[in-house]
Amino acid sequence: MNYRNLIFFTLVLIFVMRLTPAQTPMPLWENGAPNAVGKEPVDTPTITPFPAPKETATSSAIIVFPGGGYSHLSDIKEGSDVAKWLNTLGITAFVVKYRLGMRYHQPNQLLDAARAMRIVRSRSKEWNIDANRIGILGFSAGGHLASSLGTHFDAGAAEAKDEIDRVSSRPDLMILIYPVITMGELTHGGSKLNLLGPNPTTELVKLYSNELQVTKDTPPTFLVHSAADPAVPVENSLMFADALRKAKAPFEMHIYEQGPHGFGLAPTNPVLASWTNRCADWLGVRGFTKAKAR
Repeated sequence: MNYRNLIFFTLVLIFVMRLTPAQTPMPLWENGAPNAVGKEPVDTPTITPFPAPKETATSSAIIVFPGGGYSHLSDIKEGSDVAKWLNTLGITAFVVKYRLGMRYHQPNQLLDAARAMRIVRSRSKEWNIDANRIGILGFSAGGHLASSLGTHFDAGAAEAKDEIDRVSSRPDLMILIYPVITMGELTHGGSKLNLLGPNPTTELVKLYSNELQVTKDTPPTFLVHSAADPAVPVENSLMFADALRKAKAPFEMHIYEQGPHGFGLAPTNPVLASWTNRCADWLGVRGFTKAKAR
């Protein structure tokens, strides 16, 4: 083996050693996802655990859905980077790779999201998590998927053969960052096309316009958006907040005057980056961190 190859294999070994089993993706379904059209990676939704450090863990968890217009996943900026931030709050995080359009349309994405919630809840003892403190966080189209789960959850099927399917898919809270909410006039066109296909029925558009699906049982919600968002109109968050208010479901919303779409944690913008502090405060109020209530 020459010197260059030795360096290469050494670096690979270091990488593998640093990639702990806890950060290894695991399939949501061991025997293949429902409605799968193949066995490629794109057909295999996964969940990747990011455990909180033992010395600061709060026994709470948040499942993260990266954005990407339902065509791709921003799995670092809106995935692993976010999971690591949640870890600093003592929260165990899970990043989901869900199925995408145009290969897959609804309800497959929602099936993936619900399965992720059921897995985390059913294995909560294994991961040292309180089964009643499991939230979700979504960005952009991932925010649509999160809000879909928060408005289309179920209690689980008591007679299901798969024990995981017997568990509730209801999140205990939602964090929606510049989310796509509606499939109506003010939607993000690419997300709608990828999610529902080119000719969705009126009923399907209404079903996945999540501002129309809010009830008093919708989980407490934290919303962030830029009023200047050029891709997903701020009205998406405003409509959802108004629906939450009318249903008397708890929520908190922060609208920034300026800011692009897709800023993630906004590490280079101190104004937009402040949303993480506001969110951490809110998570403390909801009992997800050790921060004191306001």
